[in-house]
Amino acid sequence: MAHAETRLDNFAVSTRPAATSVSALAHIMFEAQAHAHPEHPAIHSSSGSLTYGQLNERANRLAHYFQSLGAGRETIVALWLRRTPWFIVTALAAMKAGAAYLPLDPTNPRERLQYMVRDSGAKLVVTDTALQQHASGVDCPLLVVEQLCDLAKDATDPLPATGPEDLSYLIYTSGSTGTPKGVEITHSNLSNLIRWHNDAFEVTQSDRASQLAGLGFDASVWEIWPYLAAGASLQLADVDTLTSADTLQNWLVSNEITIGFVPTPLAEMLVARAWPNSTKLRVLLTGGDALHVRPKPNLPFSFVNNYGPTECTVVSTSGVVSPWSNEALPSIGYPIQGSEVLILDPQLDEVPVGQIGELYVGGANVGRGYHGRPDLTSERFISHPRKPGTRLYKTGDLGRMLSDGSISFLGRSDSQTKIRGYRIELDEISAVLNSHPAVNASTVVARSDEADEKRLIAYVVFNEAATKSDLQDFLLKQLPEYMVPATFVVLDSRPLTSNGKIDCASLPSPQPDNVLADPITPAISPVEQNLSAIISDLLKVKEVGLDDDFFLLGGHSLLGTQLIARIRDSFGVEIPLRSLFEQPTVRGLAGEVERLLVDKINNMTEDDAQRELGRMNDSLTSNRPAA
Repeated sequence: MAHAETRLDNFAVSTRPAATSVSALAHIMFEAQAHAHPEHPAIHSSSGSLTYGQLNERANRLAHYFQSLGAGRETIVALWLRRTPWFIVTALAAMKAGAAYLPLDPTNPRERLQYMVRDSGAKLVVTDTALQQHASGVDCPLLVVEQLCDLAKDATDPLPATGPEDLSYLIYTSGSTGTPKGVEITHSNLSNLIRWHNDAFEVTQSDRASQLAGLGFDASVWEIWPYLAAGASLQLADVDTLTSADTLQNWLVSNEITIGFVPTPLAEMLVARAWPNSTKLRVLLTGGDALHVRPKPNLPFSFVNNYGPTECTVVSTSGVVSPWSNEALPSIGYPIQGSEVLILDPQLDEVPVGQIGELYVGGANVGRGYHGRPDLTSERFISHPRKPGTRLYKTGDLGRMLSDGSISFLGRSDSQTKIRGYRIELDEISAVLNSHPAVNASTVVARSDEADEKRLIAYVVFNEAATKSDLQDFLLKQLPEYMVPATFVVLDSRPLTSNGKIDCASLPSPQPDNVLADPITPAISPVEQNLSAIISDLLKVKEVGLDDDFFLLGGHSLLGTQLIARIRDSFGVEIPLRSLFEQPTVRGLAGEVERLLVDKINNMTEDDAQRELGRMNDSLTSNRPAA
């Protein structure tokens, strides 16, 4: 008989009831830890560290000041902040003030973040000095966090100002109407996540947990609050930590991380590696994308796959992934404590074991709904067919129950897709693209390439001429980079099925004669030509011009780490990942490579410099593309 993943056999299972009292709320549990262990380290980062006592005092000062500006129950404090201790101080302060916090990823387009602030009705926006100019122009008070603690002298714990069913945080996901939608999560929802997590993985004060996920991604919620509620320590990662599996592994080991979450693509690389005996890591959590690999045998930690929509407080199912199984792909595990997962047919009847149906989630982790969208809330949060007075969230995901009770994830049933762990509504991209004056109609699809990498392709019917860069620049003003298609296929009209719907199966594959392309500015210098050839091979595109953007050609951070490795092999210099984000074109990268090469040569003896120049000339000549 086929078996899938093991249950959390090595971990405790919570038997405590759902949160019904103020004492079970995240910020109140943190306060208890701060008073019991004020000198215990709470946050470590390259920009500073805080003990539980220091974190509590700073959050209290901000909370009192937020209250003086009108923050309280069911109000929103938006956090336009980077990954520093200030983010956690401010999120904690918002909850202590009785408000909910809205995390904003500062790498998203400014217009998109401003929309979220407006749509949420935020009472306040908090930013830092580095982002102050970027965050300007919002329609509510803009506060600079570094300046706030001097404005509030009261460091006492505010009186509890919220109950279990009040809002704890609001987080935005892609929406099919062309604008993102806000998901409302209550304190009771968050407490269920905390309670399950800390019991299931036996989190204690001695644990050191990682914080790696983007702050606008709901996994960051999971990475922060369970550990602060348990008295554990958080280690905040720098951007360079995610440059490669090697860098991340070294970071996890050197920082003595004991439990942490890593997005699926990187986690797949980590579990295939050898780990040193000194590894403190005991639990590696993953999720966000379909998991395609199993861990190597004899890893020093448990590898746990997780699944959950944002609407259901990050995690709905979880299971330890075994190195061995008769199932082709790892399952997404079992419903977590307090969660119910049903696999239903279109009539809302449960399908038999082994049959495919849609996943519905019920229980204590189901959020309140969509902010200001009662229509969409009623469509996706439905009445439970067998438990009157309770609700199920209709995920749009397909799955089947395996013989051992675990669940196999089989992808989407609608126009949503996952790109690099982000849930995307393809219709949102089309809606924004259709607002371009040159576009008559469009359809956006996600297709896998030869390496099973999903790429966005836009099929466009034009009513006037436009260039690829025109369309991408237009989209980048409203959408994050990962939602901007790398390829635009020109159509005279979109193919239709017999019932008038878009026939996606009949959309043509991208070909040189139907793809919209900008004029290519050719690379000239040997360094430029080698970089162009490297990027062309890595991204599987025919030609890369001097000013083509690596990310808009379909690149992303994981491919970026491969690009950096190839640059290191070809030129003998190490470019940090941040340089790729700052200079993502051949022209920009060539300037950075040349600068590093000059520095390298200048620091050598004359003989070593001559040998290095010879080696570089041979390397550049052999790798230069043929004329």
